Amino acid sequence: MLKQRVLTAIALLAGLYAALTLLDLTAWGWLVAVILGLAGWEWGRLSGLAPGGAIGSGLITFLLVAAAAAFAFGPAGVLPQAMRPLSALHALAIVFWLIVVPVWMWRGGRPSGFWMALTGLVVLLPPALALIQLRAQGLVPLLLLMAVVWIADIAAYFTGRAFGRHKLAPAISPGKTWEGAFGAVIAVQCYGLAIKPLLFAEADMPAWLVWSVILLLLTAVSIVGDLFESMMKRQAGIKDSSQLLPGHGGVLDRVDSLTATLPLIGFALLNLLPGAQT
Repeated sequence: MLKQRVLTAIALLAGLYAALTLLDLTAWGWLVAVILGLAGWEWGRLSGLAPGGAIGSGLITFLLVAAAAAFAFGPAGVLPQAMRPLSALHALAIVFWLIVVPVWMWRGGRPSGFWMALTGLVVLLPPALALIQLRAQGLVPLLLLMAVVWIADIAAYFTGRAFGRHKLAPAISPGKTWEGAFGAVIAVQCYGLAIKPLLFAEADMPAWLVWSVILLLLTAVSIVGDLFESMMKRQAGIKDSSQLLPGHGGVLDRVDSLTATLPLIGFALLNLLPGAQT
């Protein structure tokens, strides 16, 4: 099992490197649409749709991502007419992750069937467009900002194992602890201070408080995204969203935190951090 996980991880990293270095923005957009289409199929399965409905969910997700990307992006990045709609879409996703999802988890339930499948558009479309937006911004911002999620996950895991005593959401994910969450917050704040000079020219450097709050929100929504997919899988009675990635489960299992954090990153780059360097 471990060997399979390692081999799949190596293949995924090699594929990501090739895609980032070889594909132009248009081709990258098509790749994102395909990947999110697969995630849409998995989402349909988690929502309880029949096999045909789940396939339809994936196809609709693919078509919407492709169409939205064609509307929003040109060779140089975000098109002027797309600025406000893209910001509004990201803002909708932020409200969903910071308010709607915590309420669902607190109540211990969520919509099911068609309505849950429809919710997948809020979950999957904004991060897909944010991925294209970040790629247009440049490789350095894309990798540095995506690494926030990975660092939060790693810090939460090791801090939780070493010091975890108080369960964060025992009914959803018994292994997660408040101590792990605080460890993630501290690690991300330290990482954010380190990468700040790499992301911004001195004249465009955001205020420390603004940057710190953005990092705090990114950490919080990454945890919420992880917990939400755990709740979805638990209520669906399955361990993984699919078996597309041997040893790793499905696409959603790999991007659960990113689906929550990418819209916040996209919104911040459009409205709060316009000086991020390419």
